[in-house]
Amino acid sequence: MLSAESASVVRATLPAVAGALDEITARFYGTMFHDRPELLDGLFNRGNQASGAQRRALAGSIAAFAGAMLDEPDTRPDALLERIAHKHVSVGVTDDQYTIVHKYLFGAIADVLGDAVTPAVAAGWDEVYWLMAGALIGQEARLYHDAGLPAGRVWRQWKVVERRTETPDVVSFVIRPADGEPAPRARAGQYVSVRMLMADGVHQVRQYSLSSAPGGESRRITVKRVAGAGGAPDGEVSNLLYDDVCRGDELTLSAPAGDIVLDGADGSAPVVLVSAGIGCTPLTGMVAHLAALGSVRPVLVLHADRSPADHALRTETRELVERLPNARAVFWYERPGPREPGVRSGLMDLSGIELPDGAAVFLCGPLPFMREVRGQLLAAGVPARRIRYEVFGPDLWLADTAG
Repeated sequence: MLSAESASVVRATLPAVAGALDEITARFYGTMFHDRPELLDGLFNRGNQASGAQRRALAGSIAAFAGAMLDEPDTRPDALLERIAHKHVSVGVTDDQYTIVHKYLFGAIADVLGDAVTPAVAAGWDEVYWLMAGALIGQEARLYHDAGLPAGRVWRQWKVVERRTETPDVVSFVIRPADGEPAPRARAGQYVSVRMLMADGVHQVRQYSLSSAPGGESRRITVKRVAGAGGAPDGEVSNLLYDDVCRGDELTLSAPAGDIVLDGADGSAPVVLVSAGIGCTPLTGMVAHLAALGSVRPVLVLHADRSPADHALRTETRELVERLPNARAVFWYERPGPREPGVRSGLMDLSGIELPDGAAVFLCGPLPFMREVRGQLLAAGVPARRIRYEVFGPDLWLADTAG
């Protein structure tokens, strides 16, 4: 917990610091990458750097952590920290990198706020930083230990044993460890990082959900080719995977990570899986996990997409739902095809959908979709604590859900 002296200073300066965090983090990343360009090689996503998404996520997480320390000084925002720790472990972050970040972040704070950063202000925010960093270092050490990995040593070669086209812009890769050793333990809903060498010699890393049941020696990732919009460039890694990777090729993958997981072996509560677009991938893995277990839990699968042809893993999802004795699915399409049971037209609308009492709800898709559907779920009486969500890329929702 924050010391009384630091809590008083942070409370007084939080509005000013929070208001300047976007400028501070922009200065921080710019200076750090100028001095330490090697950090862009396989650790930071330069697409998210260019769009500002990573900057906003960092600013939001710092503000959320500081606010939580002031509002509930005897507790830590563990949900916020666990989400970040899993992301860090998936790219191999190590303890020493927190010292590097501290140097450039506090240099940026001093540059932006100038004389307002008195010794007392600097000390207060320094305490906030190291409380957050220390908690993350501890969680990351536990995750590395649980995975049986030395800190930062997350990468392993996997061989593509099957490539399958799902839709015109989505492809699945079935992969196995290239060294013939057992696949690492994974949990339904987790993701892996894929590390690719780009044409300019820089490695880039992206996270992809495991879209199959986590047991066995094979894994599957399902990749949507990202097309640039509004002046943004096409997705570097997704297009390289889609265009160039074939059966027999090798991929560099991290150990599985992610805190939004479904452990169905000993659970009995109903499950509601809500997705849109490529957000179906981790939830398909959850349905496959339940089917592999022969689960009798009530399961409700809800998915929205542009059309049946755009719905990746659609047929497989139908087949998995049919294997579960207490499962049903409802799909929404903006451009539906011929009439069929369980299909509705337009955007997802939960009115008229009977949600099972006491359900664990998992939500994945574009952020605007998740905000809208989460509001519908809350209005329908689902407690916020029962709604868990997964975000692709930097989590720009952290500040809203840290509690």
